Amino acid sequence: MRVNRARRHGAARLPLRASPPLIHRVTATVNAISCWYCDLKIYALNEPLFRFGRKHTMILKLWFSIGTGFGLTALIGVTWILIWQLFLSSDTRLSNLFSSLLFGFSPSLRISMSDAGYLFISTLVSVSVHEFGHAIALASEGIQLEYIAVFIAVLFPGALVAFDYDLLQALPRLTSLRVYCAGIWHNAVFCALCGLLLFLQPVILFPFYLHAESPLLLEVASPLSEFLSPGDAIASLDGAAIHSVQDWMEMTALLDKKILQNSSDSRYFEGFGTVDSRKGYCVPNALLEDGKNVQLAKNRSVCPEDFTAFVKIYCFDPSKSLDMDGEDVDLGRKENAHCLNTKDIVNLEKCDGRGKVKKNGSSCMCSEDESCLSPVQFPDLMWIEITYSRLYSRDCLQLRSSLLDSNTSDAVEQTCGGTFIFVGDMISMAHSVQLTEYQPRWGVFLSKYLPNKLEKSLICTFHISLALALLNSLPVSTAFLLHGKTLPSVQAYAFPPSLQCSSSP
Repeated sequence: MRVNRARRHGAARLPLRASPPLIHRVTATVNAISCWYCDLKIYALNEPLFRFGRKHTMILKLWFSIGTGFGLTALIGVTWILIWQLFLSSDTRLSNLFSSLLFGFSPSLRISMSDAGYLFISTLVSVSVHEFGHAIALASEGIQLEYIAVFIAVLFPGALVAFDYDLLQALPRLTSLRVYCAGIWHNAVFCALCGLLLFLQPVILFPFYLHAESPLLLEVASPLSEFLSPGDAIASLDGAAIHSVQDWMEMTALLDKKILQNSSDSRYFEGFGTVDSRKGYCVPNALLEDGKNVQLAKNRSVCPEDFTAFVKIYCFDPSKSLDMDGEDVDLGRKENAHCLNTKDIVNLEKCDGRGKVKKNGSSCMCSEDESCLSPVQFPDLMWIEITYSRLYSRDCLQLRSSLLDSNTSDAVEQTCGGTFIFVGDMISMAHSVQLTEYQPRWGVFLSKYLPNKLEKSLICTFHISLALALLNSLPVSTAFLLHGKTLPSVQAYAFPPSLQCSSSP
């Protein structure tokens, strides 16, 4: 809120200045531009806002009285936050976590240029909502605005309202408090609105997008770019169905943890079913004869490029399985280890952990002329089977349109998708793709990027609006300092120096 904003340049906190000349009042907008500052002063909204405030004065006074109660409560809350931060200052990790929860960003985080765009727009929207609250509160008390301005100082966006401060001083203290708390209250309500929209986003977008079917790829970087393209959907990971981005991240972390534990025992993990670090394939014996021999270097198997080390496994008898990870490898039994091409293996029948258990307790599904082999895995060299679907290819779209029965999804997946093997570091692979849980119902006719951009904008605006509400509630020596002085200093703490996004409501 601006009371002619001279306080930015002098010691006075809320100085007075004459109203702008009449020639400016009849002008819709006036611009001020300098090297470090530019603004857009808007006079056309003065009368409409004043008429609206006077017409609904009783309702608005009740509304802003509630906001006053919230502002005082926020003052107490922010005081406790400052005290808590004082105790956390010695623990950088906890302090960063606390800031991340409050502001949405850790002080140690470096923000990309696209994220900076979200911050800029979210800050501009949030401070505009803040100042709109002051403007309506002033109008409801019968105080005429001089102008509304939107500005950019250096790189930081902001907004303000200007009015005659003498008129506000003449009002009772409770009335003045309603005006000062109006911006905080509007930021809090706007924050709640963003949270509600985030919660209802799947319902709002339901006519246009499918939600939580299979995560859709928006961007894919190496090492998966050889197999996947933007628009592909991840169907499963190592046989476990993937329905959301959270499933994808949790499953990759689970598999990585499983390898680190270096265990060959199958266990059940809630939400994913059985996960086995040993993945068996029924490999024809003829293929084994053509395979290359495994070489050992520093207690690790070494195979030529595009080949992976496999070892024979025996039905539920890990003691007979060759442990390629241990130091006590039986070098006299190297005939049990083979280097095989992953492309020859991926489409073979499964055995051991993923095979159907027979009545006699054996899981070996291989015929007599086949052997059950499992890939050798290390913490940084995992064997992961990824199934995907090309939902928006021409053939797949035609097939989906012809199959109206909802139970034909498996047929669509088999026809439109594929399976490939990833061998490498699991965690880096998981972070190399950008996913969304929304699938356009009509393919290319709707942007697959829109839901993610909308969600990210709402999340960013939620945090910025929350930060504005709390920062303008900071306990300072004078209540009038609640506006304009606290935000730049605290945003310098909340965001990294290389990319601070600050504004002064």
